[in-house]
Amino acid sequence: MGIVVLTMKASVIEMFLVLLVTGIHSNKDTTKKIKRPKFNVPQINCDVKAGKIINPEFVVKCPAGCQDPKYHVYGTDIYASYSSVCGAAIHSGVLDNSGGKIVVRKVAGQSGYKGSYSNGIQSLSLPRWRESFIVSEGKPQKDVTYPSALTYSSSKSPTAKTGEATKAYQKPSVPGTTAQPVTLMQVTGATASEASHTSLPKPSPSAVSTTSSLRSQPMGHRSWELDLWSTSSDASGQNSPRANAGEMDLWKPGSVLLDAGFVPKEELSTQSLEPVSQGDPNCKIDLSFLIDGSSGIGKRRFRIQKQFLADVAQTLDIGPAGPLMGVVQYGDNPAAQFNLRTHMNSRDLKTAIEKITQRGGLSNAGRAISYVTKNFFSKANGNRGGAPNVAVVIVDGWPTDKVEEASRFARESGINIFFITIEGATENEKQYVTEPNFSNKAVCRTNGFYSLNVQSWFSLHKTVQPLVKRVCDTDRLACSKTCLNSADIGFVIDGSSSVGTGNFRTVLQFVANLSKEFEISDTDTRIGAVQYTYEQRLEFGFDDYNTKSDILNAIKRVGYWSGGTSTGAAINYALEQLFKKSKPNKRKLMILITDGRSYDDVRIPAMVAHHKGVITYAIGVAWAAQDELEVIATHPANDHSFFVDEFDHLYKFVPKVIQSICTEFNSQPRN
Repeated sequence: MGIVVLTMKASVIEMFLVLLVTGIHSNKDTTKKIKRPKFNVPQINCDVKAGKIINPEFVVKCPAGCQDPKYHVYGTDIYASYSSVCGAAIHSGVLDNSGGKIVVRKVAGQSGYKGSYSNGIQSLSLPRWRESFIVSEGKPQKDVTYPSALTYSSSKSPTAKTGEATKAYQKPSVPGTTAQPVTLMQVTGATASEASHTSLPKPSPSAVSTTSSLRSQPMGHRSWELDLWSTSSDASGQNSPRANAGEMDLWKPGSVLLDAGFVPKEELSTQSLEPVSQGDPNCKIDLSFLIDGSSGIGKRRFRIQKQFLADVAQTLDIGPAGPLMGVVQYGDNPAAQFNLRTHMNSRDLKTAIEKITQRGGLSNAGRAISYVTKNFFSKANGNRGGAPNVAVVIVDGWPTDKVEEASRFARESGINIFFITIEGATENEKQYVTEPNFSNKAVCRTNGFYSLNVQSWFSLHKTVQPLVKRVCDTDRLACSKTCLNSADIGFVIDGSSSVGTGNFRTVLQFVANLSKEFEISDTDTRIGAVQYTYEQRLEFGFDDYNTKSDILNAIKRVGYWSGGTSTGAAINYALEQLFKKSKPNKRKLMILITDGRSYDDVRIPAMVAHHKGVITYAIGVAWAAQDELEVIATHPANDHSFFVDEFDHLYKFVPKVIQSICTEFNSQPRN
């Protein structure tokens, strides 16, 4: 009996060993069959913004076709998280328009983001934003684990599918708190009653207070905790807490619980408000477009013209710190569609452009230029004074009136005129053109910089970038008013016996040295001169010479007169014979040089000069009376009168006089 029992036990042990060995081999085979899952790169759409993705670092695949102005990008190299991820990748040069894989890493928010044009994308400027990101080539680092599925800060994930499982985002733990997983629920097709069963735990007061202290809340944004525990009216009209000790009020489809209150409301809203750019400070201009609304242009080409304006507005990055833009449409008569201050960002401007309707009539561009010169660039219409004035005239074919005189007046008023001529006259059509070579007669300068000839309306869009580059190149806007190109300057020179021949030549050299500093032409600064003793003589007037070399030669030819010193009579003579012929849009500067006290009264003539808007600088040499210089000079006298002890020291005062002229000019409105 005992033998049988031992045999059975041995059999049981043997079977156990067989099963054990078999299990081990089985596990080995199973282990061999298990393969490491392949990493799937998440795909996103062109419009996905970095701020919508919670993950701090991730790899994504962008589709083709993201090189589009509607996918906005803010910044250069470091981008605001409100930017399109794929648009930023193209702008930075990591991707092209065919798409591909990229690595995105979140970084701290910046105090400012500078827009730029790169790789076919115009990024916008932004004063500040709470979060940034950088983009690099899609080669994952070995020591970094990238998510195979992205976590979004909105319930509507751009790549989510119906019925997709809920994902939880584990917030990094903070000392003194307990990290709680934040559940992002994908509610698809759920009704309000179904969603009412959903409840979330109320955060503990300690966790709320500690978390809130981590980072200050942006002005104007309430934290998630404040929203959560604020009151709302219930069905009975009474105010009731939105959450009690154990549960939260109905979490409606589309709402989301976010990272401890640091996501502002624009991220929560399904209709997010886009941050408004302050404009590109590197292109601070006041710009007027004169668009052709004549009947001959037709509806289709008028739409193309409007699209061109919208593209320019988008590329310019409109804003109060950058370029401002208004539109005037002309036909028989011009009319302002909106002025410089009407729309202060590119988005609103594009919307307004879309609403413009065609006026019809002739193509009277000359009349439109006159209108813009007299009415458009005013302070009431948003002209800032410190920004160059630019007018871009678009003409279909050729104008039906003359533009030369109107354009001359515009140039003299400090307006930089550009002409875009589309489908210009052929050789057979030139006989019908009202004013031959009208474009060169209109533009600021005839060096080709201000003229763009477009062969076809369908290629007008190619002109956007060249035009924007030119109008923003403020150093080359030669017709802008400056202290050196916008005055009629009359020199009133003492030729009395006390001066002497040698010193008179020194005075003339001083006059020449001052004149050299100015930009001289018939539309820029003009120079005239009067010599006086007891009598007065007009040496040359404002209209006599319009080049710098001619002016310098005219100064050399002035002969010394000799005689007494009647300064008061000389001022009256200069007002009548010189400044009476000054142009109304020119600043009138009188520079009087004398070496002694006047034999006649200077007070009344000086008051008349001031009353007529003539800015007078009095320069006294040797025996000149200081009190008389102060009476002659425009107020404040300290800025407009100078005393030189010797004729040979006159040259030292050239930069001082120029500085005074420019300081006075820059303190006044430019238009």
